[in-house]
Amino acid sequence: MTDRTTLKHHTHLGAVRADLIALYASVRADLLHLPNYCLEAFTERLDRHGSDPGWETVMAYAPNGKPVGYAYVNTVEPGNRWWTRMDTPVPAEYTAADSLAIKEVGVVPAWRGQGLALAMHDELLRHRSEEYVTLLVNPAAGDGKVKRLYEAWGYVQISGQQPSPDSPPLACLGRPVKRP
Repeated sequence: MTDRTTLKHHTHLGAVRADLIALYASVRADLLHLPNYCLEAFTERLDRHGSDPGWETVMAYAPNGKPVGYAYVNTVEPGNRWWTRMDTPVPAEYTAADSLAIKEVGVVPAWRGQGLALAMHDELLRHRSEEYVTLLVNPAAGDGKVKRLYEAWGYVQISGQQPSPDSPPLACLGRPVKRP
């Protein structure tokens, strides 16, 4: 990660909601025309996720104070719809107790390639008490580059799901929160 950025934790959506929406619009600019990626769909998901248990975001800020990246999670309890929508059963250790679900990671284009996504990810997980973390990724994103990036961070595919009819089929990746 570049030493030119500052990472900050936020646990209340209201204070950072507008910044997260603006960041998302920049990060996903080339996909906003698609129903699952449009701003209205993201805003609905963000508002829902922001009211879920354990919601937290880490945002990266440039030296001028402008936000340039974000990653957010929430706690997923046993029996949560996150698990019931999977297309194959996930390993029991993920569902036996509370786990984490990373819902979004994004870095604005001008700040990519500097390790910022991993730095936000690691900072977000650093103090969490859950034992396992999962995320959904479109295996086709970046011709597979995004999935390979998460695999380099220690994630393995544990299932898959299609969260909505407008969504592409997604791979569910998981790993322990604390890497051995």
